[in-house]
Amino acid sequence: MKNYHLHLRGFVGGYDFDSRHVQNVLDANKGKRVDVLIDSLGGSVATALTIASAFRNHGDVHVHFVGMNASAATIASMGAKEITMDGSAMYLVHKCSTEFFQWASLNADQLAEQIKDLSQLKTDLEKIDANVASLYAKRCGKTQAELLELMKVGGWLNAEEAKTWGFVDTVTADEEDEAPVLTDAVASAMAAVGMPIPNVPVQASSQFQKFIAALTEFFKPSKKAEQAQANAEQAQAEPEPVNQPKQTITMKKFPFLAALLLMAEAAITLSDGKFAADESQLDTIEGALKEASENKTKLTAAEASIKAKDQEIASLKAQIEELNKQPGDSTTHPVNDGGSKGDSPMDSFIERVNAAQKLYDLV
Repeated sequence: MKNYHLHLRGFVGGYDFDSRHVQNVLDANKGKRVDVLIDSLGGSVATALTIASAFRNHGDVHVHFVGMNASAATIASMGAKEITMDGSAMYLVHKCSTEFFQWASLNADQLAEQIKDLSQLKTDLEKIDANVASLYAKRCGKTQAELLELMKVGGWLNAEEAKTWGFVDTVTADEEDEAPVLTDAVASAMAAVGMPIPNVPVQASSQFQKFIAALTEFFKPSKKAEQAQANAEQAQAEPEPVNQPKQTITMKKFPFLAALLLMAEAAITLSDGKFAADESQLDTIEGALKEASENKTKLTAAEASIKAKDQEIASLKAQIEELNKQPGDSTTHPVNDGGSKGDSPMDSFIERVNAAQKLYDLV
């Protein structure tokens, strides 16, 4: 069994894939060959770039890929002197992404500011993609445009395809390297972030495996569509490059559908390759839809109530301003010394305004 100086697994930037630990090991082995095992679905691009630079500066780092490796994990290897890959391993490059969620009611000015921020975010991601594509292109001996197109497709490559592209130098067949196996948790996490699920076995033949198989069957083109595509390709007489990955449809395009179906994962059954939903599963999905509808109704009613209070307070404030503009009456009568217990109309009016303001502040 081969001994590795570094085992980099899990999330890039996490405890098992930390740039400081990598640097410490490299510093302790200056002038010596350093063997690194990588098995990771990616993570922080910043950490990956730091590790790639550290590998490059050391000058004699040899990386070996096993399992499923994607995104930042592939970037980290770009500084290695030599890269090998187990024959059963998988390799994925794709365009960079960042988390984004906005749930708010915005006016025109706020929307303009949001658009400005998103435009800047888009520009930043494009710069990162260009930088990463340049790293890939230099390693692969191809153009930046070719690598950007591959990243846009974002399909999984097997070991031979990764070698054809130039990401790895050698494909190995060591007995100690086990073939990648998906678990329910990993497959679910991949689907949640829109990462395509590779065509590898799902561990323990679970309900989730049936769920993924059913989705794959659902999105598979019909035989008629496949024949039409074949005829079109034959007419064009332009054979597809053998190293071009197939684009994979993911549930990222249908996040709400995926969420609803996964809510009742345990109840999903299959019959003749199709979903068979029992009454409890339908109740679960119906309940989720009903709750979402009720929440929307409550939100709309609350917004209408706040708007009405805004209008009422604005009207009261306008009346006060109007009264303030009127000249005060001159009088020689003595000022009320508090002997009368009744409030004047003005006092009652001001009290109403204050009460309305307090209500508005509470809302």
